[in-house]
Formats: sequence, structure tokens, C-alpha cells
Amino acid sequence: MAGKIKVMLTDKPMKIVVIAAHPDDEILGCGGTLLKHKQNGDEIHWIIITNVLASRGFSKDRIDSRQQEIETVKNMMGFTGVHKLNYPTMCLDASSLNDMIPKISALFNEIKPEVIYVMNRSDAHSDHRVTFDAVAACTKSFRYPFIKKVLMYECISETEFAPSVPEKVFQPNYYVDVTPYFGKKLEAMKVYESELGEHPFPRSLRNIEALAVFRGASVGVEYAEAFQLIKYIDK
Repeated sequence: MAGKIKVMLTDKPMKIVVIAAHPDDEILGCGGTLLKHKQNGDEIHWIIITNVLASRGFSKDRIDSRQQEIETVKNMMGFTGVHKLNYPTMCLDASSLNDMIPKISALFNEIKPEVIYVMNRSDAHSDHRVTFDAVAACTKSFRYPFIKKVLMYECISETEFAPSVPEKVFQPNYYVDVTPYFGKKLEAMKVYESELGEHPFPRSLRNIEALAVFRGASVGVEYAEAFQLIKYIDK
């Protein structure tokens, strides 16, 4: 009689990093995808580039409420780690890069992520564009051999307001079915109450759903999130 066949499981949990210039970017752009990673047993890390600071005129109440929002979203999403760089919000520029790149590099070398989600390189918000440039500098395969995939996500209220010229248009070529996770994505977004408005304000729950429906219809599912794949190393 033939012996028993031993099944070897080759799939192992992945390490995922999502970069948010501001808290809420991560939910808008890939909240459902992150929840799917978590459901699959992957380790998800959240790097937040900016923060609201007293030195920039934010009240103690607003500073405290923002930290509570981050903590609530961390628990809802199941992030393994939250890493705050604490640059002042709405103040990033080209001069920030020399300071940001070593900090992001150090986090990548500590976490060793296989998949990176980062905002679109040509978003209307300058904080997003500077953040992308800093992250891109930390994805060279000879320095970060553990990185296998880099994807840009779209952030409603920023990506669609980028200049409509060929070199700046977000071109989705990678879609994730987030249908089972979409309700929880909306619940997480509601934590950022001050960032939401009523339709036709871009960051409304209706518009977030409309985008997910449109992306889903593009690939034959109910709700989807779309990405632009900019690097994929199969190894």
C-alpha cells in the first residue's frame, strides 16, 4: 500500500507596509485590501508620515483626538505596528526628502516588507508627492532585496484632482476584490469624522462607495480597490 502523502504548505504570511501621508489615506486607498491581507494572516504595518502638532497651531483637543483616531483605526484594522514620523502636516517639500529617506529606509530594514502600498506619485496634495518620492528612493532591489511588490493607491479627493496630462494620470492595472471587507472599510473611515463631508464633497461615504462600485464593475465584482503596479519581482 502506498505511503501517506505529506503535504507541504509553502505559503507563509507576508509582511505588508502601507504608507499614509496623513491618517485616512490608508483607508481611502486600500482599507479593504489591508483587511484582506489581515484575514489571510499577513502582518500589516502602517507608516504615518505627518501629524498635527502644537507648533503648527493645532489645539490640544485636536492633537488628542487625532491620536485617538489613529489608535481606534489601528485596533479596527489589526495593524501589527504603527510608525509615526511626525512631520508637520501640509508642510512637506523637496527639502524634507534628505531627512525622510533615512527614516523610511530604517523602518523598511526593520520590518522587511514584501509588499509596499504608497500613494499615487502625482496626487494634487504636495505631501503625497513628496512622500512618494521618499518611499520610491527606498525600493531599490539591491538595497532592499526583501521588497517584491510596490503599488500606488488612489486617494479620493487627491488622485482625481491631479493634472490630466499623460505623465501624471493614475492608470490602474491591478485590482483587488474587497467585497467582503467593504462595510468594515466604511466603518473605519467614519472614525475620521472631521475628514468626511456630504456629497458632492469628494470624501463622502457615498463617493467612496461610488468609486469602489466603479472599480468593481471594471473587473466583474461588487466592490474593488484599484492600484497601479510599479514593481513586481517574482522570486
